[in-house]
Amino acid sequence: VFDLHRHNIDHITVPSSRGPEFGVLRRIDDVFDCWFESGSMPYAYIHYPFENVELFEKNFPGHFVAEGLDQTRGWFYTLMVLSTALFGKPAFRNLICNGLVLAEDGKKMSKRLKNYPSPMEVINDYGADALRLYLINSPVVRAETLRFKKDGVFGVVKDVFLPWYNAYRFLVQNAKRLEYEGSAPFVPIAVAVIQKSSNVLDQWINSATQSLVHFVREEMDAYRLYTVVPYLLKFLDNLTNIYVRFNRKRLKGRTGEEDCRMALSTLYNVLLTSCKVMAPFTPFFTEVLYQNMRKICDGAEESIHYCSFPQEEGK
Repeated sequence: VFDLHRHNIDHITVPSSRGPEFGVLRRIDDVFDCWFESGSMPYAYIHYPFENVELFEKNFPGHFVAEGLDQTRGWFYTLMVLSTALFGKPAFRNLICNGLVLAEDGKKMSKRLKNYPSPMEVINDYGADALRLYLINSPVVRAETLRFKKDGVFGVVKDVFLPWYNAYRFLVQNAKRLEYEGSAPFVPIAVAVIQKSSNVLDQWINSATQSLVHFVREEMDAYRLYTVVPYLLKFLDNLTNIYVRFNRKRLKGRTGEEDCRMALSTLYNVLLTSCKVMAPFTPFFTEVLYQNMRKICDGAEESIHYCSFPQEEGK
C-alpha cells in the first residue's frame, strides 16, 4: 500500500492473531478526534488510574490552564467534556485565556509581509520588562485581540519605568549625600519605627504601599493580570508627584538629620516593598534596583526572586 487514504485501504482486512475463529480485523468507520488525548492530559501524564491514584486525587482539578483563544473548541472543550464525563466536575479551577496579537494594521502577523517589528528589536530598544508590562496591560490577557504597537511599549517606559527609576535615583543621591556631608552612612530605620512616624505624608505613603500589596495579592489570587498595571501607575504617580515632590526639603536634609533619615527610610521601604510586589511582572528592572538596595540591609536575600511576596502590615 502506497497511499493511505481511505478509499485505498477500506477494503483491506487482517486475520486476527488470536485465530481464524475470531474473524478478521478491519478499519472502523469512526476515528477518535485527535484532541481526545490532549483532553486526557490531567489523567494520562501520570498514568492514572493505573498508578499515582493518591497523587492524582490530591491535585485534581489543576489550579489553572493557560492557552490561546484558538484552543476554545479544541483543548479547553475536550478537557471539560472528559472531566465532566469521568468526574462530574471541570478539569481546571481557573482558565487563563489570551487573545491573539495582531500587527498594527489589524492583520495577522506575517513573516512574509514583515508587518510587525522584530521582538528582539523591541526588547533591545525598550527592554523585556516594558514589553511584558505592555502585553499584561493590553486586551490580549482578557482573551481579546491586540494590535501591537511599538509606540505602546515606549509609553510603558515613559509612564512606568522612568518615574519609578527617578524616585529610586533620588533616594540613592540623598543617601550618599549624608556621607559626603560627614554624617554616618545611611542605614534604613526599622519598619516598625517607620510606621509610627508622626509625618502625615510618611503615614499616607506607607498606607498606599500596603494598599498596593493588598490589591496585587487579591487580584493575582483571582488571576486578573490586567488590573495590576493601572493600579501601579496610580501608585507611582502618588510616590513621585506627591510624596517625593512635597518631601524634597526633608529628603535633602533641610529639616534636620533625624527627619531626613526618617523620610529616606520611608522612601527606601516603599521602593523595596513595591519592587518585591512587582518582581513577577518586571523581573529584570526590580532585580537591578534590589541588588543596590540590599547592600544596606542585613540578612537580605541574594536575589529579589528569592524573597517572599510581601505580607500586609500596618494600615
